[in-house]
Amino acid sequence: MWKKQTISVILPTYNEKESIRKFIEELEELKIIDDIIVINNNAADGTSEEVAPTSAREVHESTQGYGAAIQRGFKEATGDLVMVFEPDGTFKANDVYKLLSYSDDFDIVYGSRTVKELIWHGANMGLFLKWGNYAVAKLMEFLFNTINLTDVGCTVRCIKRNNLEEISPYFTVDGSFFGPKMMVISIAQNQKIVQIPVNYTRRVGSSAVTGKKWVAFLLGFKMIWLIVRYRFRSWFKSDAFKITKNKT
Repeated sequence: MWKKQTISVILPTYNEKESIRKFIEELEELKIIDDIIVINNNAADGTSEEVAPTSAREVHESTQGYGAAIQRGFKEATGDLVMVFEPDGTFKANDVYKLLSYSDDFDIVYGSRTVKELIWHGANMGLFLKWGNYAVAKLMEFLFNTINLTDVGCTVRCIKRNNLEEISPYFTVDGSFFGPKMMVISIAQNQKIVQIPVNYTRRVGSSAVTGKKWVAFLLGFKMIWLIVRYRFRSWFKSDAFKITKNKT
């Protein structure tokens, strides 16, 4: 618990068999996490065997996609504070404390991977990915006239349960766009948000999204389109974020 608030941590997994157990154990060592939920999103064979010896609760989600996994995790989470991490070795469990310290003053705390001093050797955050994420984040910041944003692709976040319940009806994305879509929704719904730097290290294994530059490049353009589209929709439609469910 943290200041009499229970904490849930959601870990979506697809291709993290080699790293997930170690990250769960690091969370357990903190002694403050009440509920660790592994969302098995059609994960690699052997993932369940890695999770089984730990205290984490494994839930299987058949709908493919990062967004589908996170939404299932949000439904399963029981904590007053709900966090999301990826168990692929790129994030540090100790950054839980950093998120918690800001949760006292903010409804949602988003992580950022673009601070040079916290990008570890071997991390997949070269010139292209760093400045691409930074540029798209600044576009979001400018169009929505919101807080300082430096990373649109970081999946680390912490949200208070009552605020999650307020914005969850607008979650419609099953795929990799869920992260930036959640950010846009929270801004549009006037949530009190902040983005803070987190540690970013070398990934165990390869990523299907950022492992190839052309995939990351295409994803960046799609993110730009999403941000611009919702900015214009919000000007002309009061229900701009209640759109047909999609797999993007």
